[in-house]
Amino acid sequence: MKALRAIPARAPRPRFLQRLILAIALAAPAAGIAHAAAADRIGVNLPMLTSPFWQAYNGYVLQFAKQLEADILAPVNSNQDPAQQITDVSNLLNLGTKGLVVAPLDSAAISRALELAEQKNVPVVAVDVAPTRGKVAIVVRADNRAYGTKSCQYLGEHVKSGKVVQIMGDLASVNGRDRAEAFRACMKDYPALTVLEIPAGWKSDAAAAALDSLLSANPDLKGIYMHAGGVYLAPTLQTLRRKGLLHPAGDARHIVIVSNDGIAQEYDAIRKGHIDATLSQPADLYAKFGLYYVKAAMAGQAFKPGPTDHGSVVVEVLPGVLEDQLPAPLVTRQNVDDQSLWANQQ
Repeated sequence: MKALRAIPARAPRPRFLQRLILAIALAAPAAGIAHAAAADRIGVNLPMLTSPFWQAYNGYVLQFAKQLEADILAPVNSNQDPAQQITDVSNLLNLGTKGLVVAPLDSAAISRALELAEQKNVPVVAVDVAPTRGKVAIVVRADNRAYGTKSCQYLGEHVKSGKVVQIMGDLASVNGRDRAEAFRACMKDYPALTVLEIPAGWKSDAAAAALDSLLSANPDLKGIYMHAGGVYLAPTLQTLRRKGLLHPAGDARHIVIVSNDGIAQEYDAIRKGHIDATLSQPADLYAKFGLYYVKAAMAGQAFKPGPTDHGSVVVEVLPGVLEDQLPAPLVTRQNVDDQSLWANQQ
C-alpha cells in the first residue's frame, strides 16, 4: 500500500521521505489542521493540484477548517489517479479519521473507497463529483447539467452558424457526462450550428493536441466550449495563438469561447477579450459546505431535500442520494469584476 502523500506533492518521493513527512505532519502543530491525537479528525482528499481551481479549493479547505473549527488531517492529493484515490482514502481511514470529504475522480470507481468508509461507519461527503454507486451522507456540487445548457445557450446566442467544439472532461466522471449530454441536447435548438467534440479527460496535453488537429481540419471554427478552464484554458489559448486564430472579442474573426470553473485566469482572459464567458464553480462553497456537512454527519445529523439557508436547494438525484446544488453564476465582461465572485477575492 502506498504511503499517504501530504500536500503539495508534485513528484514522487522516496518511501522513507514520505513517511518522514507524514510523521512530521501528524506530530507538529499547525494552525487549522488537527493531527493524530484529535478525537474527531476529518480526512480530506483532493483529486489533483495541477488545476488552479483545485489549488484554490485546497486553500479554502484550510481557511474554512479554522472558521468551522473542523479538525482535519493534512489534505492528500490523488494526482488524477482513481486507483491512488482509493489507496489514499484507505490510508486516511487507517489513520482513524471519523469523517471524509472526497472529490471523486471516477464516479463508479470511487464506490470501493465508499465501501471501505461504510465498513468503518465513517460518513463521507462527496464534493464536486457525485458517485454512481456507494453511500454518501450528501453530495456538495453545482448543477453540472446547467453548466452544459448555459454554455450551449451562450454559444447559440453569439454564433449564428458554423462549427463549434466542446472540449470535454472525463466521461467516467458524472461531471463530464452531465456537461457533455446537456450541451448536446441543448444544441438541438440551434440547427445552424455543427457540434464537434474532443474527449480530453481533464488533461491539458490531450486537449492541446486534439484541438491542434481539429483546427487544421476546421480552420473555420466559430465557437469553443471548455468543460474546465482550470485545465483547458491555457492550452486552448496557446493553440489558437500559435495558429493565428486568437482574435479579441469584437473582431469579426473572433472565436467565441465559453468555459466552466470561474478561476482568476479565466476572468483575466475575459477582460482581454480572449474568451467571452465562464460559469463560476464555487470553490469556496465546495470547501465550506463539504466540511460543514461532514461535521453534521459525524454528529449524527440527517439531511433532507428542500431549500437551504445559503441560497441553494438540496435535491434527491438518485434514490437515497441527496445533493446540495450550489449556485454557479455566468460570468461575462459585464460582471467579471464583481467582488462577490470567489476568484476576485483571492
